[in-house]
Formats: sequence, structure tokens, C-alpha cells
Amino acid sequence: MSMNLIADAWIPVFCKDGSRKVIAPWQMAEPGVLRPDWPRADLNLGCLEFLIGLVYLADPPANIEDWDDRRPGDPERLREMLAPYAPAFELLGEGPRFLQDLEPLEGAPNSVDMLFIDSAGGNTARNNADLMVHRGRYGALDPESAAMALFTFQAHAPSGGAGNRTSMRGGGPLVTLADPRDGLWALVWANVPEGLPGSSKDLPWMRPTQVSDDKRETLPPEGATFGIEGFFGMPRRLRLVAEGRRVTGVIQKPWGTNYALWKHPLSPYYRLKPGEPWLPKHPRAGRFGYRNWLGVTMKSKADELTELALCLRDGRNRGAGAVIVGGWAMDNMKPRDFVWSEQPLVDLPPEAEDRLIGMILAGEAAGIALRASLAPVLAEGEAREAEREAFFQATEPAFLRHLQALALGTDPRTDWLEQLRRQALDQFGALAFSGLDRRPTREIEVIVAAHRNLQSSFLGYGKFGGDMFDALGLDRPARKKGKAA
Repeated sequence: MSMNLIADAWIPVFCKDGSRKVIAPWQMAEPGVLRPDWPRADLNLGCLEFLIGLVYLADPPANIEDWDDRRPGDPERLREMLAPYAPAFELLGEGPRFLQDLEPLEGAPNSVDMLFIDSAGGNTARNNADLMVHRGRYGALDPESAAMALFTFQAHAPSGGAGNRTSMRGGGPLVTLADPRDGLWALVWANVPEGLPGSSKDLPWMRPTQVSDDKRETLPPEGATFGIEGFFGMPRRLRLVAEGRRVTGVIQKPWGTNYALWKHPLSPYYRLKPGEPWLPKHPRAGRFGYRNWLGVTMKSKADELTELALCLRDGRNRGAGAVIVGGWAMDNMKPRDFVWSEQPLVDLPPEAEDRLIGMILAGEAAGIALRASLAPVLAEGEAREAEREAFFQATEPAFLRHLQALALGTDPRTDWLEQLRRQALDQFGALAFSGLDRRPTREIEVIVAAHRNLQSSFLGYGKFGGDMFDALGLDRPARKKGKAA
């Protein structure tokens, strides 16, 4: 039994009328198709990347005018343009297999669990440490789920032991997608890079694997930062094992392709200082909110150390109003959290955008000031970090209202400073002042001093206060001779 990922219907989708159905890739351009409908969020994210890559392979826009002319979905054109690539997209059977070694691999198969980043690893299972996510969750997979899991695993592959390569964006990359919020085709089309159609020969499973046991690195095409392989990389050497219409195992060999210097068009990058190589950004565990925007959904023009994903740099020219942010937050080989968030795509005049960036930086400084002030009542580590996270979550509604105010031409910076002050002092008081009269005198003195220092920060004093005022473009308070005023 085989399955063709171009010709066959295999992708579950949710439709605008509330119905669900299964489509072939070319049907993403049909009206009324809203989004992928896999049972896992990471597969939905992988599916969006897969569909964007298919369109880039077969029928990308030549330029922004071509992109605009073809904005309405044309299913029949897409079907015609994808059809020649179908022989390269067989999942099972003889010959080249999608995202798998060209030659059959010998050896005992692993469980299909290995295709999911959050599955228990070999050492975890051997040590009986799989307490939160048990081994053997997936005894077998249908071909559709196996195909999507395989793509997502290759695109996001984490560290996997000696010789098992990470994805070209490292383990668990951060993915950002421009979203016009107008259905599946609009989302896919908003993120397809400009270019020319590729060839099946550009797909890495159509040729012998570039084995990297000699530390050989595979670079992007000359003069480019990515190519077709950017969407269909093969860092892991894998072959699926099937019994009838079930995928029951995965054979893996080490030393797959070792990608270097590629810049994926759907991910943001950073570098430690100008002139150094760009590195892919990765999600942090927890909620993604306004404090995480800089370098991911927006950046200042003076910032030389971060670069937004290509799709977001194009997004403003393509009518997108939102950003999907997603990916696995990893601790080396261990998954900590899967992030999926939808954020506004900021489009403000330059002066208003600079003010918004300053408000984000002021919020960050205020959060640090709050965390530092809590030293007398909370131990360093997760407890204080949780309070800082609660601070950002509590101030986010006000921040989003101020974003709207900036778009209307008003200046909310002083109001924002007052809201930061109130939230920080309220959180401090709730933790520090309860039962204060029952504490030893020395502890009371330390808590009162911490409260006073936190208050003074919001008047512009101290490092944190100076950082807040500088970020907001406010004048720091005058200093008396020899000491702060």
C-alpha cells in the first residue's frame, strides 16, 4: 500500500461552515477551507510549513505584483502545477520515499513514537523515567499521520544522541507566519517566498543522502540563504516500516545532512554581535505575549542583532494583520512546552512604532524591578519568575489598548508607566504585606525598604527606573549634588 502526498486526499481541515473534511494539497486553494485539523498543535504547524513549501516548490510568485494578481485561490491551476512533482511524493513502497533515505536502511525499527518530539526517549524508557509522557503512545500510525509526523520531525528535529542531526534551524525552532485571517489559502499564500518553480531534483530524498560522519556541512545554494531544500530538509536518516495500511516502525541511522548557514524564511534569527553568523531563534517555555515581540514579530531599525523571518518582512506588503508564533521550547533534548500564539502584526508610522518599542522595553524593566523587589519574600528561581510572568499577563490588555491608541495618533506612554507602577505595587503588596505585623522587626525593615525602592523605580530612580524612563523617552529626575534627588 502506498500514499501520494500530492495526488491523494490526506490532510484533515476545518471549514468556515463548521464542517470537517479531508483534502489533497491543491484543494487548500478552495474557498471555505479555514485551517488544518490534525489532533496535535505541532502537526498543524508542520502542515502549514509543508503547504507553504509545496507552493514555493511548484508555483511561487515571481514578484509582489504577481503575488497580488494571484491572491484569489485557483485550485485548478494549483492542481496542474503540483501534478508533475507527484512521483517525488510517495510515502511508502519502492523507489524514492518522501523525506526518507533513497536506499533502504538495515536494522531493527524503532517505535513510531520517535517521530514525536515529546515522546519518551530511549534512555528515559530504559530508566523507567517516562512518568509524564509514557512510552508506546502510538503503537502504529495511519499513513496520513505518519506523513505529517515525519515532516514535522525533520523540520524541527531536536538533538538526538551521537550523529543524529538537528534540523537546519536547530532543535525546536521558532516559527512565525504572517496571517491575513482569511482562511487557509490566504495564510499559505501570504508566506510563500518569491522565486521560480523548483525541480524534483532539488528534493534531498531524490538523491543519495549527504552523509555527514566526516563533519561535512551542506550549505545553501550559491548566492542564496535558502532554497527548495529549506522547506524539505533531511537532517535525520529514516525509513518508515509499514504493515498493510499501518506504519509500525522507523529505522534510523546517524549522520544525516548537516546544514550550515541556511536561513529558513519562516523563522527569525539573531546574532551575538554585528558580523557574526546568524543563529535561529527558539521559543521559551510559557505564554508568548507582548514582552516577546521584539526580534520575533517586530524590531527597531537600529537593531543589527536580530532579523525577522522573511515572511514577516514581506507580510506588511501582503496585507497580513496577525502573526502565528509556534514551536517546541526545548531544554537540549527535552521538550518543555509547545508554544502556539496569535499576535497582531504591528504596522505603525515610524515615530509611533518607536514609542511602542519603548513601551515594551519599559515593561521589561518594570518586570525586572518587581522580581528584584520580591527577594525578601520569595526565593530566587521559579517562584519569582512566575510573579514576573503574571505581571506581563496582567498588563497585556492595557498594552494592546495602547497599541490601538498609537495607531490613532495619541501618545499613551505616561499612562502606560502608571499602569506598570500600579500592577507592580499591587503584586508586591499582595505577597509582602499579608501578615507583615507578625514578622520579625528586621524582616519588616527589609520589606519596607524593598517597597520604597520599587516605588522609586517608577519615579525614574535607580537602574530599573532609569531604564524605564529612557525607554519611554522621559526625562530622568534631576539629581541633587552628591546623591539622587
